[in-house]
Amino acid sequence: MTVLVLTRRDMDATADLVVTELTSRGVPVVRLDPGDFPRTSVLTARIGPGRESWSGLWRGRHRDLPLHEVTAVYYRRPSPNRLDPGLSAEDAQWARAEARAGLGGVLTSIPGTWINHPHDNAIADCQPVALATAARSGLAVLPALITNDPGEARAFVAGLPGGRAAYKPLGNTGPSTRDGQQYALWTTPVTADQVTPEVQLTAHLFQAWVDKEYEVRLTAVGDRLFAARIHAGSPESRIDFRRDYDALTYTACDDIPHDVRTGVRKLMAAFRLRYAAMDFLVDQTGAWYLIDVNPGGQYGFIPDLRDPITSAIADVLQEGETA
Repeated sequence: MTVLVLTRRDMDATADLVVTELTSRGVPVVRLDPGDFPRTSVLTARIGPGRESWSGLWRGRHRDLPLHEVTAVYYRRPSPNRLDPGLSAEDAQWARAEARAGLGGVLTSIPGTWINHPHDNAIADCQPVALATAARSGLAVLPALITNDPGEARAFVAGLPGGRAAYKPLGNTGPSTRDGQQYALWTTPVTADQVTPEVQLTAHLFQAWVDKEYEVRLTAVGDRLFAARIHAGSPESRIDFRRDYDALTYTACDDIPHDVRTGVRKLMAAFRLRYAAMDFLVDQTGAWYLIDVNPGGQYGFIPDLRDPITSAIADVLQEGETA
């Protein structure tokens, strides 16, 4: 058996944890970045009569991978395909699409255990789908509006308790670049008079604002749930804990409500996920509200859960457990 880890060559501490754990168990691991294809890696794959899947070799910068040896795949954060810089813009667009379809298609057809299959990730990573699936799974979600109508947005925000909403980006694309500078669009509190006509330019998500007691990061690995309370220690982290990790403290959360446990497992099954990091707001009454589903979310920033979650992921990859 070989576990294939698909992620960028560097700057992925989460993948590093899992690779180290699998290696310590004596499990063969090959870590490759699909972004190296086609610039610095070579794929040769065949299928035909008598073959039910692609076979062949993916030759990387430092490692080669016989495709038939892969029994499990840990899909993390591969980088974009790197192309010959001499290609024109039009040719590069075509070549990148062909590279994604070729290498991507061969890899995503690999049978076996995935954490998670990228097709399942893509569906679960869509915020409107995630919220609707959470509601159907019995999890509480906050009143929300998706619109590009400024008038509807103002009316929605004005009608909320306290007249305040949380504006959140719909995509989970990470930092963006503007004028050569990286920036991130965090959760932002807004009032009705702060909704501008520019809302009409694209879709926007507004959710009811909750004066939280704390947040819970609940990480599901297969059927196992790991949770920690996140306590905000600064005004910035009370709005969005990602704004100020240094101000956060964590406590164990062993008392996950039964309906939350049941709902999370239904949601995981609906999306066919073996791993997901979910964020819940807990209000002053103790009610839990799901606000985010991240099928590729980080977990290493919570010290007490780092080793147990790493071990659980390695268990699934090594043993071929199902969600």
